[in-house]
Amino acid sequence: MRRAAVQRGTTYCLRMSFANRLTRFLTEFPLPPPLPENVQAYSPYQEPTPRALFTQFAQRYYQGEQPRVALLGINPGRLGNGRTGVAFTDPVALAAWGIENTLPRRREPSSEFVQAVVQAMGGPQAFYQRFFLGSLYPLVLLREGLNYNFYDSSAVTAALWPSIQEAVLRQTTEVGLARHAAICLGRRNGQYFTRLNEELHLFDQLHILDHPRFLMQYKRRALAENVARYVEVLNSV
Repeated sequence: MRRAAVQRGTTYCLRMSFANRLTRFLTEFPLPPPLPENVQAYSPYQEPTPRALFTQFAQRYYQGEQPRVALLGINPGRLGNGRTGVAFTDPVALAAWGIENTLPRRREPSSEFVQAVVQAMGGPQAFYQRFFLGSLYPLVLLREGLNYNFYDSSAVTAALWPSIQEAVLRQTTEVGLARHAAICLGRRNGQYFTRLNEELHLFDQLHILDHPRFLMQYKRRALAENVARYVEVLNSV
């Protein structure tokens, strides 16, 4: 039943460009019911500025119908994706990729690392034709105004798990991700991505890498080596 649904969704959605499929998924993805622990979810794609910036980005870099290999993080943060609409991309990186914006030029560590990886892979045009950057859960989570990860509380994880399943399934079937491999950003995130893949049987292989923020916070001195490790894994898939 699950495999048949996957095949039907892929056949239907591949009539649209990757950019249009992705835009539809993100802008239509629903907010969850009230969450435990006073955690709040919001969608950047319902806000005018990040939605407009994301649309420009997608039309520029996610054209074509070909599947992309996914690099999936946890859930978006408020200062990168939450402002720009583009995963792991702060206003500085977005401007560097040719998408002008008037957002505050505050850097986000994960975006700095990913920007270095994209440059090492030949720049955004080459990178995004092959890869997709996103999250297991596509909405920003906040608690008391600060970033929150879906796995920071078992109660929140349980409440969001059906939505996370839906998000990963729809990204694979409707948006059109490559099925032979996917890359997980974050070791702890990898525990949940592995569980999802065991439940849904979406990807043949998972490659788990250290999260960009972890590398920038604790291993910044080894930036060149860590970027090279990412490039090695990305080229291998």
